[in-house]
Amino acid sequence: MNVTTGAPAAPSAPAAVAIDWNEAFCSEGANCFRFGLDDAGRAYIGSTHSPDEYVSDSVEALRALISAVKAGAADHLL
Repeated sequence: MNVTTGAPAAPSAPAAVAIDWNEAFCSEGANCFRFGLDDAGRAYIGSTHSPDEYVSDSVEALRALISAVKAGAADHLL
């Protein structure tokens, strides 16, 4: 709550995270993705086209996502 106006306080921006990105993986047409880890052990997947946007979760959750995609769970999107 903003003490001066009584309005709800604006949400604070998330703290910057230092991500150690691996070399980008590029397929045909320069569609490049990168994988990374932070100091807390969280895993990240991001596109080189939008470097400030990424998906983050535990290593186990992203491992399960990649395994499901490899098994065909996202084939309907192709």
